[in-house]
Amino acid sequence: MQNAISVVIPNYNGVHLFPETLPTVIRALAVCGLPSEIIIVDDHSTDGSISFLQNNYPDIRLIQNARNSGFSLTANRGVHAASHDLVLLLNSDVKLEPDYFQNLPAYFDREDTFAVMGRIIGWDDNKIQDGAKYPSFQNAKIKTSKNYLLENEADMKAGLFSMYVSGANAFLSKEKFLRLGGFDELFSPFYVEDFELSLRAWRIGWKCYYEHNAVCRHRTSTSICSKDKKYFIKLVSNRNKWFAHAIHLSGGKRFLWMLQLIPEVMLQTLLGKTYYLKAFISFLKNGDNVRASRNRFERLSKDQKLLSINEVAETILAAVKGKKLRVF
Repeated sequence: MQNAISVVIPNYNGVHLFPETLPTVIRALAVCGLPSEIIIVDDHSTDGSISFLQNNYPDIRLIQNARNSGFSLTANRGVHAASHDLVLLLNSDVKLEPDYFQNLPAYFDREDTFAVMGRIIGWDDNKIQDGAKYPSFQNAKIKTSKNYLLENEADMKAGLFSMYVSGANAFLSKEKFLRLGGFDELFSPFYVEDFELSLRAWRIGWKCYYEHNAVCRHRTSTSICSKDKKYFIKLVSNRNKWFAHAIHLSGGKRFLWMLQLIPEVMLQTLLGKTYYLKAFISFLKNGDNVRASRNRFERLSKDQKLLSINEVAETILAAVKGKKLRVF
């Protein structure tokens, strides 16, 4: 069992959250009782985050980006700087329950554990927002939005396999994170990078888990995005999903996916969703970068046989075969 924890929190203009989130992190680490540190990597905030942290939390290690760089680079800097092998990558809008860490370190007694995520519930209620991630497909397309739990909570005592671990609360091995190359900065500024990293781990033979009794609370944004910002978010999220497919699908599966994707982009564009077309153009322009990401991963695996996406899904589903699931 590992014996020390680094908490890494990427931050961009989250100063209004710190008074509610940071005390819960400090308390959960104290309850855990293991040596620990907190690192905040600030992505060039403009809201006074730096001065607030310096004045109120001088013991927190603070790293500052020289310019706004997005989630992947910011998170990578934090994990690289961590002093300990067990790293909790935590969103700035997440609170931890006091016993959050109680069951997590033991997962790393299993040599093939890459990461484990906890149950994400509402900031002010107990509604489950995220459980274990369920492998799901629409023809050749990989779906990333489904969660699952077992109806019998006793069956989740040893944890569940998860298709990926959410970057909102990913408890991971720094050593394995670095061996995988960290988050792919191709996915900047945000979205899908946690899914893609988890796929790399699964395909190389490591496991991602969900621990039901590690509970954290996530604050759903109540701010109204501008029309332009919503448009940009949709553009980036679709493009990044396609990046992940292009990196990890092979042969006939990748060909079938492209046959599925092209008419989908045409249809959505005809329906007035022009962000589909712009996302597709951006995807094509990044073809060389996608191939570079794919080649880096294949070189990492050397002569090892990589699992296919379908084999990963089959591993997860076989573990809960015959049990009553709640998929949401």
